This record gives sequence, C-alpha cells and structure tokens, in this order.
Amino acid sequence: MTDIMDDIAEEISFQSYEDDLRLLFSLLTDILHREVGSNIMEKVEHTRTLSQSACLIRAAGIKNTAELLEKQLASELSKMTLEEALKLGRVFSHFLSLMGIAENHHRSRRTKNVAQVAKSCDDTFNQLIHSGLSPDKLYDTMCNQEVEIVLTAHPTQINRRTLQYKHLRISHLLEVNDRKDLTQEDQDGLIEDLVREITSIWQTDELRRHKPTPVDEARSGLNYIEQSLWKAVPQYLRRVSNALKKHTGKPLPLTCTPIRFGSWMGGDRDGNPNVTAKVTKDVSLLSRWMAIDLYTREVENLRFELSMNQCSDRLSHLVHDILRKASEKSEEDRYQSWNRGPQKGHNVHGLPSQLPAGADAPSHTDCFLECNKVESHYPQLDVPGSEYKRLIENGEAASSSYSSKNNPKSQGNTSPSQTSPPKGSQAGRASFQKLLEPRMPAQNSSISPYRIILGDVKEKLMNTRSRLEQLLEGHPCDMDPSDYYDTPNQLLQPLLLLFESLQSCGSGILADGRLADLIRRVSVFGMVLMKIDLRQESGRHSETLDAVTGYLGMGKYSEWDEAKKLEFLSKELKGKRPLVPPTIEVSPEVKEVLDTFRIAAELGSDSLGAYVISMASNASDVLAVELLQKDARLAVAGAQGRPCVGGILRVVPLFETVGDLRGAGEVIRRLLSIDWYRDHIKKNHNGHQEVMVGYSDSGKDAGRFAAAWELYKAQEDVVAACKEFGIKVTLFHGRGGSIGRGGGPTHLAIQSQPPGSVMGTLRSTEQGEMVQAKFGLPGIAVRQLEVYTTAVLLATLSPPKPPRDQNWRNLMEQISQISSKSYRNTVYENPEFLTYFEEATPQAELGNLNIGSRPTRRKTSVGIGHLRAIPWIFAWTQTRFVLPAWLGVGAGLKGVCDMGHADELRAAYKEWPFFQSTLDLIEMVLGKADIPIVKHYDEVLVSESRRDLGEQLRNELMATEKFVLVVTGHEKLYGNNKSLRMLIESRFPYLNPLNMLQVEILKRLRSEPENHKLRDALLITINGIAAGMRNTG
Repeated sequence: MTDIMDDIAEEISFQSYEDDLRLLFSLLTDILHREVGSNIMEKVEHTRTLSQSACLIRAAGIKNTAELLEKQLASELSKMTLEEALKLGRVFSHFLSLMGIAENHHRSRRTKNVAQVAKSCDDTFNQLIHSGLSPDKLYDTMCNQEVEIVLTAHPTQINRRTLQYKHLRISHLLEVNDRKDLTQEDQDGLIEDLVREITSIWQTDELRRHKPTPVDEARSGLNYIEQSLWKAVPQYLRRVSNALKKHTGKPLPLTCTPIRFGSWMGGDRDGNPNVTAKVTKDVSLLSRWMAIDLYTREVENLRFELSMNQCSDRLSHLVHDILRKASEKSEEDRYQSWNRGPQKGHNVHGLPSQLPAGADAPSHTDCFLECNKVESHYPQLDVPGSEYKRLIENGEAASSSYSSKNNPKSQGNTSPSQTSPPKGSQAGRASFQKLLEPRMPAQNSSISPYRIILGDVKEKLMNTRSRLEQLLEGHPCDMDPSDYYDTPNQLLQPLLLLFESLQSCGSGILADGRLADLIRRVSVFGMVLMKIDLRQESGRHSETLDAVTGYLGMGKYSEWDEAKKLEFLSKELKGKRPLVPPTIEVSPEVKEVLDTFRIAAELGSDSLGAYVISMASNASDVLAVELLQKDARLAVAGAQGRPCVGGILRVVPLFETVGDLRGAGEVIRRLLSIDWYRDHIKKNHNGHQEVMVGYSDSGKDAGRFAAAWELYKAQEDVVAACKEFGIKVTLFHGRGGSIGRGGGPTHLAIQSQPPGSVMGTLRSTEQGEMVQAKFGLPGIAVRQLEVYTTAVLLATLSPPKPPRDQNWRNLMEQISQISSKSYRNTVYENPEFLTYFEEATPQAELGNLNIGSRPTRRKTSVGIGHLRAIPWIFAWTQTRFVLPAWLGVGAGLKGVCDMGHADELRAAYKEWPFFQSTLDLIEMVLGKADIPIVKHYDEVLVSESRRDLGEQLRNELMATEKFVLVVTGHEKLYGNNKSLRMLIESRFPYLNPLNMLQVEILKRLRSEPENHKLRDALLITINGIAAGMRNTG
C-alpha cells in the first residue's frame, strides 16, 4: 500500500507471490507455536479468522453483518491483557512485514522474466525511434541528461536497520527458492535458513530505544550505497548502454553519468539543532572514507583479474616510471608500501559496525546466490570514527594486511596474532607480507603491467584512506598531494589508461568487464559517493546579518525593506573585503550559521552540492546566502594564505508555502535582473539556475489539490522567468513518500509536470521508507534508475501536452480555490479541529518512536502551522483516515460539477496528464482510507462534544470518493488497476486488528501515561500499521 504500489502491482505475478506468502506465513506460524505457545496462537488464529470474515462480508456489500463482526472483534481485543496485546500486536506486525518482503521480491523478480519491460530503456528508446525521432537526437539527449536523486534524512523509515538487514536476507532466500534446479537437500537447507531468519526477527526488539544522531542517519544512507546501489549502478548503466547501442548504433560513453546521487544527511539543519558544522564535516569525510574503501576493494579484485602482459606503449612507459620509483626504496619499504594495511595509529574501530561479510546471505545458500548472480558477499566496512580507540597502549596500534583482510578465506576467523607480526618487528612484518604476494622485481620482467599500475593505484588509495582517518581524528596531515587522490579525475586517469590499453591490444572483452564497472562507479559516485546539500531556514540568515549590521552600527537588517536589502547585498557582493569582522561576538545560533559557511568554504563543491534555503520568499534571501558564502570564502582563503580550493556552492531557493509558490517566478525575475547575480550564474554555474519546490508544506498549507495546482503554475512561471533572461533552469522537487507530501509513482509524477519544465535535467528527493522500497535491493534499484531515466527522457523529447482547452485551467483554478477554502476552514479556522486531531490520532505519542534526529516541530508553539508535515501525515495514516491527501478535494470537485462542468472535467481527465495523475493519486489514497476503522477511533478516543466533527469529516470522505468516481468514470476505486486493489485488500485482515488494538492501547495509555509497557505496545502497533500501509509520512 505504498504510494508506488501501482508500480508494484503491475509487476507482480500473483500466483508465485501467493505461493511465497503461504510459505512464509506457514513458517512464521510454526515458529510462533514454539515461541509464544498454543494459547496465544489460538487467539491469533481466532482474531485473523474473525477479521478476514468481516472483510469478506463487507466486500460483498453486507455491511450490517460486517459491522457486527467488527464490533465483536473490537470487544474481544479490548478484553485482552497487556501481555496478550503485546504478543498479538507483534504477530500481526510480522505478518505484514513478510507480505512487504514478498511484494518487493516479486516486483524485482518479474522485471527479470519479461523480455521488454514497460518504461525500460529498451522499450522507451524503441517508442521514440518509432515516433520519428532520429537516432542521433536520441543519443545526444541521453548522453547529456542529468538526473540527481537526493536521499534525505526525513524520519519516515520505521524499521530498525537490524531488521532491514534481516528482511534483505529473506529476500535473497526467496530468490534462491525461485531456482528450478534445487535438489531436495537444497530445498530442506533453504527452509532451515528461512526458519533461522524468521526466528531471529521474532527474537529481535523491533523498537528503537534511542534517537539516531545525524551521523547515524548518514551512515544509514551510505549503507544503501554499499549494499545495493554499488552493484545496481553498473548494471543500470550497462542496460542504458546496450539499449542505446541497439537503437542508435553507439554505446553510452564510459564516463557518462545520466544519474548521480546527493544527500541531505548531515547537511539538513532546517529546524534540527543536532546538525552542526562539525557534523557536516565529519559526514563528508566519512563519505569520502567509505568511497575510498569501496574503490580499494575493487582495485584489489582487478589486480587478480588483469594478469595479462601485453599492453600499449603508453602503459608500458608508465610502468617503467613506477618501477623506477619503486627501485629507489629499500626492499622492505617497497613491500610495505604495496601491501600494507591501515597506517600505524589509524586502525580505527570506534564507529559503526556495518553489515558483516556474507551476513545478508545465509551460509547454506552462498553457492546458489553466486550462481544466480545475487551478491552473496558484501564486503565488510570498518568505518573510522570520532571515538578513536587504539588497540595497543603507548601509541602502538595493531595493523593487519589489507590483502588478508579482504581474503574471503580469512574473513571472520583471523586473530591479531595471525594477521600481524610481533610488536616492533618491522623485518618480521615485511617477511610476512612477502608470503602474501609475489616478489616485486627490481627490473621489468614478466609481471603483468596492469598489476603494477593497479598496485600504484592501490597505494595511493590507501594513502588517501589514511589521510582521511587523520582528518577525522582532527590531526594535521601534511601528505604530499601527489601521494593521494583528491578528485575523481585523478583516479580515473590510470583506469582509463588501462581500459585504452586493453582495447588497443584486442582485449576489449576484458576491458568491458570489472574495469569498465569501476570506471562507471568512479564517474557516478566520485570521491564522496553522494555530495551533501546544506539546508537552512531563511530566517536564520537574516538573524546572522542582523548581528553583523548591528555590530557595524548600520541598524537591524531584518527591519529593512526589500529594496534596501538588495541595495546593501549587491554592494557588498561587488566588494572585495570581508563583511563579518573577526572580532565580532555573536550568539551560539549565529555562530553556528557562520561556522557552517566556513566549513562550506573549506569543503567546497567537490564535497558539497547545493545550499538550499527553506522558506525562501524574496530575492534577498538568495543574495544573503551568496554574501555569507563569499565572506566565508574570503576568510578561509586569508587564513590558509591561498584561494579556496573547492568550488562555490549553488544557492537554491526552496519555495514551500502557497504564497511563496505564487511569487516564485517574480523572485527569480528580480534575481536575474541584478547584473551581479546574472553574471555570477553564467560564470560560476554555467548559466544554470536551480529552483526547488516543496510539496510538504504547501499541502499542509492549502490541501493536496490546491498545492498541486500552485506547484504546477509555479514551475511554469519559474521556467518562463529563466527563459526571459536566457538562463537554463533545473527544478528540484522536494517530494515526500506519501501522496499528501507529493509522493507517488516516479514515472507518473515526472510525466505530469508542465511542458518545458523537464529539459534533460531533474533533481528529486527520496525519503525514509521510499529509499528502502526503491533502492533497498539491487534488482529493484536498477529498475527505479531506469524509470527515472526514461521518464525524464520522455518529458524532454516528448513533453506532456498542455491543456487543450484554456477553460480547463479556469476549472482548475475554481477547484483549487474551493478546495483550499474548505480545507483551511476545517484545519485552521475550526477551533475544535486541533483538539480533535490530538484525540483521534496517536500524534502526541509518535515522538517516542525515535525514528529521526530532528524535533517534530520547527518551533515550540502549539498548532498545526509549526507541526512538521511528516508527523501531520504520519498520524492520519495510522488511523487510516489519510485526511491530508483528500480533504477539500471533494468540495472542489462537487462545486465545479454543480456549476455544470462535469463533462469538461471528464474530458480533462482523459487528455491532460496533470489532472489525470492528480486524480489518480487521490483515488489511490481514498482506497487506503477505511471509514469503519476511523469511526472506531472516534467512538473510543474522541470526546463526545467533538464526535460530530468526526462524522462531518467521514461524510466529506464519502463525498470525495463519489465525485472522484464521477470525474474518472470508474465504477469503484482502482477501477483502472485491479491488481493494486487486490494487493491492498489482502492486507486488511491483518491491519484491522492492529488498528483496533491501537485504539484500546491509546485509551489505556492516556489514563496511565507513565506505563512503559503500554507505550511499547502502542509503538508496536504503530510499527505494524506502518508496515501494512507501507507508508508513514
């Protein structure tokens, strides 16, 4: 029931899905009989049977009988003891989690079994060529396309990382189970592995006991790179290249990067005081460390593979240079430099323990996973950390050979005595290294030239890693820049030389294997894996300038009008002296802003992406950041005695509220009319302006439909503004996971953008549980990367049609106005609504989930206005009301239909992608809503004086459903997607008991707020419902 479920539904073979579900459910049931006993299992089976009967009878239209069964179920659950409720909640939560695992597996499975999958590169290129597009135009557009997927730290991933790993291992086992050549012994062993995994999941605490830190969140994001995207990206690029070669005759250039990745983890400080300048620097260094570690492993594998001797003259000359330099070292030093592990004092074990080698693949199935091209051996990553711990006192750190560390035979069974020579024995260490690798000749002989080059590459990579470890520990590092890698091009140079040599010697088949994959990885991931965006709220920059102008005796910056601000900022930007005096004393909040800009100046655009200004509303908001950035760069350059090495960050205004969206185009026009700014964009950003539009706050501000229409118009206006000044524009879409926050199927979302708004470039956020759903498994990740690629390509070369009838825009305006007024009358104008929201949902209790590092409110004041969009939507999703996604829509559609425009709306739905996708998403979310469940929350939890409000809202939900069906022409919800309806309805027998349990637990908890066992029981139901809805916020 995720908001990408229509993608899932169309890619599932229901027979095999149900077979797998039957297997997993039967194993879980057997395990539970042992773990919780027959008495609890009798209650589980009775509850499941009663719930399923009620669902079937309600689906058959016999509502009165269904209502009686539902009341009986609720009554029985309310009489359970706390211990029984805890166990029952856990059981149903795990049933729903297994359903999610099976769905994801079969979504991945089907893409492998279909000759030409819809929305694939092959399918899309074929469509475009047959529509009359020239192969050259297709090739050039594809090679110049730029899509960046930005992973954020938004707290919507409900599962602990430990459980995510265990779910991943079950997915791998299901993939093995698909094999047709398993013997009975193999099948028995596989079942044993599944039993072990499910037992382990049941015995694991599913609740987070502590809030994650921003570094924890960043580590989690990096984990998706290591465990999934590291494998998926080369496969995806091969798929693009093969399809291009098939349809244009030319493959994708080796260093072409149609997709890159960014991150807000460790950089998003909007309303999160836990993200500091130091955190940003540490996360950036950590990301670099992990990139170098991953590259080192790949180089080590390549050294084993590229054993041939024939090479090009250029490569031969480079080999002679390397051997000449190596001969200048003593033999012992040479062996250590080519084969050493981490340098003394830098074998750090303080920070995260990543997934152990092979942990995702149970031992019995290793051989089958390898045969089935499933990565069974994820390399281990010992990430360096701030808690620096030496293994041996007095500064003597134990070190192990990097080669032995990455030798599969030695993984997990080596001791320090086996991997390192006696303390102080340098000769012993060198002798030990000789046993691990062939002796390096002093003169050129039969050793492979490719291995010599890769040995040199490995040495520089390990120097780079040691340097990063020193920087992470805060130690100075004066290493010669020629001894380590600082940019992707430095690493690419020798790799491309190897590639060219193999090609010139007739070994193209070898060049296009692991070596090509490594070159593609370096091109996509660079030296940082994901560049970090910085984000801060515009008011914090005004406060900082207030401090500066006040100190300089110029008055209070924030009290100036816009014209005076722009005059001041433009003048200072043209100047060459720093603005902020070094002696200024400021508040901790202002100091943190200044420190962030200083770190940005030190790291530069090699490590960081964009600086995003949330709640931007004026041109001065952008120039203020440009000035603070310029000032910090001058200060850092002065301190270092040389210009800043890193490039200038892009400054990106984020327009979020309806009012700011309406003014977005004019803000961009005002900016581009300023000579300094326009010249700056052309000189430093290649004539490219980036603008971000926010879906979360606009939806909370005006309702989903009004927000969608304002976003559509804002994008049109921003594109037109940039066009007027001859500036290219990239739109950055701040989408959440849920429909209420702009989520939805990727292809549908991109294809419904205004014509001309996607011209070969796009940035988009992926958040929380959507990252896991879209990129958690390599097979699914490859598919999602393809969908992004083909959607942007189609939107560029065959953009969606504008509305055929100008009156359709007028109708959208009317629907938007009516729906927004209805939404705001309820949410902001009704004095009873806030209390109703707090009573009818678990909103107040969500803070105990510990799923994110940031507070649930931007400010401490009460009210909907300062509540973040995620808990706002999360709370309504829990009760199955999903109110933010549809409230007001029914009133808008009804109002326009009552004016006699129903036929025009039907025509617009059939022909206009924007209107069609908007209604399809609302129809999807209406199918998630469950009026009987919502009514049960109201009857038990809401004060009698406010139950009338609940009834009014339920009536509005039914009216919305009615008028959505009137316009779409469907007989019932999901009329155009029966597979999706089947998937969603199959979850109800497991979801309904969890909702009823949650109601009873909330009732008890509000009488005993300090009862920690009740709180745990509530959090378990929240986890279970989130797993069942496959969506949080």
